[in-house]
Amino acid sequence: MNKPLLVIFTTIALDAVGIGLIFPILPRLLEDVTHSSDIAHWIGIMTALYALMQFIFAPVLGALSDNLGRRPVLLLSLAGMAVNYVVMAFAPHLWMLMIGRAIAGLTSANIAVATAYITDISSPDMRARRFGLFNAMFGMGFIIGPVLGGILGDYGVRLPFIAAAILNTCNLLMALFLLPESRPPARQKISLGTLNPLRPLRWVFSMKHLIPIILVFFILTMTGEVYGTCWALWGIDTFQWNGLWIGLSLGAFGVCQTLVQAFLPGPASRLLGERGAVLAGVASSCIALIILAFTQQSWVVFAIMPLFALGGIGSPALQSLATRQVDSDRQGQFQGVLASAISLASIIGPLAFSSFYFVVQKSWPGAVWLSVVVIYAIAVPLIILGTRNAAQQTSSQTQADVQQ
Repeated sequence: MNKPLLVIFTTIALDAVGIGLIFPILPRLLEDVTHSSDIAHWIGIMTALYALMQFIFAPVLGALSDNLGRRPVLLLSLAGMAVNYVVMAFAPHLWMLMIGRAIAGLTSANIAVATAYITDISSPDMRARRFGLFNAMFGMGFIIGPVLGGILGDYGVRLPFIAAAILNTCNLLMALFLLPESRPPARQKISLGTLNPLRPLRWVFSMKHLIPIILVFFILTMTGEVYGTCWALWGIDTFQWNGLWIGLSLGAFGVCQTLVQAFLPGPASRLLGERGAVLAGVASSCIALIILAFTQQSWVVFAIMPLFALGGIGSPALQSLATRQVDSDRQGQFQGVLASAISLASIIGPLAFSSFYFVVQKSWPGAVWLSVVVIYAIAVPLIILGTRNAAQQTSSQTQADVQQ
């Protein structure tokens, strides 16, 4: 693996570490600063705030990376991530934690820039495989993050943030010395309009063929938010898990997710087609969620982790389909818009699922997983329609390549 990809994949892994480490400790952290056990709504609010900042700044960072180059934007965001974890490590009040999560959401918008970087340095036939590795590195970070958060959190609820600050500082230094620029900067004068987060969205609505695939990203992301919002609370309410067991359960998912993303997306796309891989992932998720809703034995959660992980086989195919919709000069902007749509879903999802969980928490906590199955069932026709044009374009390109 070349050095630029190593740095980019490390950045994505550390993004996942930062997201994952807070899951096992967030309930106790909020109880610590609010002095209350009624914290389900605060979890939803903090998760939504994180996503709101991504929604605002992902298009901005993507557009800036098209103009200034990918490298300076990535370096700035990595520095911001390190600062965020320092703030979270020492914040004594709820409002300070909110500021820390806002900074985290702003800087995590670098995922859009990292995706554009991979697109820059990858030929079209390599993108699905590299996006699979991209997701595998995210899964690897999701192994480290929750386990690190669970283990260190049992010794001190702030220790995981100190560890994350150190890791991100190391990543910043590695990027500073090893990461080259992937595309020549446009070096055009930056107008205030470039910094308007709604400007790329207006561009998307002028390109109507992009709307369906963005809608698919929105739906799948919204359903995915249920895990970060409700997993720890559900584990505590259903199995009386402590921080370690919450971390281990999320880490087990990360192991399975990493293996699936590293080895299966390419074969799945070839066997089923890219759209078929997306639908197969949805079906796997639904089966796992139904089992999860009714189980009362914690070992079942670990037993179905491989099935859960199979739910992610369609993500690289969907990302590959999306990159073909615009030319290389617009990749940063388009990836920023996708990240923004994903972030909008990540605002709505946590608020909706945390509210629903509050209603069913005492009677049937597992009902929250069935709510996701219902959304998937409604979304399947939209997924078929939303990816139809992209799939047809891919098929036409494949036939042209064969004829040549």
